[in-house]
Amino acid sequence: MRFAKGHGTGNDFVILPDPDGELDLPDSLVARICDRHMGLGGDGVLRVVRTSAAVDQVPGDQAAEWFMDYRNADGSVAEMCGNGVRVFARYLLDEGLAAGPELAIATRAGLRLVRVAIDGQLTVDMGAAQVVGDGSVELGRQRYSGLAISVGNPHLACLVEEPVVGIDLSTPRLLEGNQAGDVNVEVLRITGEHQIEMRVHERGSGVTMSCGTGAVAAAVAAAVSAGDWQLGQDLPWTVDVPGGRLTVTPSATASLLTGPAEIVACGELAASWLAGLSPAGLSIG
Repeated sequence: MRFAKGHGTGNDFVILPDPDGELDLPDSLVARICDRHMGLGGDGVLRVVRTSAAVDQVPGDQAAEWFMDYRNADGSVAEMCGNGVRVFARYLLDEGLAAGPELAIATRAGLRLVRVAIDGQLTVDMGAAQVVGDGSVELGRQRYSGLAISVGNPHLACLVEEPVVGIDLSTPRLLEGNQAGDVNVEVLRITGEHQIEMRVHERGSGVTMSCGTGAVAAAVAAAVSAGDWQLGQDLPWTVDVPGGRLTVTPSATASLLTGPAEIVACGELAASWLAGLSPAGLSIG
């Protein structure tokens, strides 16, 4: 089984090329691949499949050749990943499977357009961001209030006053509000004029160095606090995460996410490792 490894601001992914949709990818295989000690390691898996070969997984009629089948590190299916879609686009471009400067990618959250700048930065049209209510979460032994925000997937973005590095995000416990089920939890602090720092706990993956949809949610929360959101002002925010820096223009119609994406390795999973995953055997293609 061929693979590539890439990251966007430290949010790292294992990329599995499967253009014709022949790969059987059970949760257990994804989890083992993402295991940082006994597998390749990653915050998730990006399966690269033609939209025509994955019609049962692609919602709506999306005019894109390629579908990003994104899985969290525990194998669970996710609707969207902002850093992942940039890495996905970078892989398509590097492999000659698509041409820039603009390309369309189908996702479970709908079509996403990616534009490539001369300096290599990629900008994703993330679609509409929506404030759907509020909520609270327990982090460590501290309670934090936040905004429930949808970026094609659910978030709870909590604006705090202390440096985010000292907040325990390891085991968030949702307390109340408009969140339904598991959500991504962000803590953010405004550090300057339209500038924030953010850390995130991603559902299905845990604490990660970055989260693209989380950065959009955090920028929405910051814009609400600054009054920009209520005035309909779509202004860019700099979002500093442990893995680097992103730029987000939050919008109720078309939020933009800009950042780097890099492919760091390509290779092939050892047949002996794959064969040893399950005594009963896994279908791997």
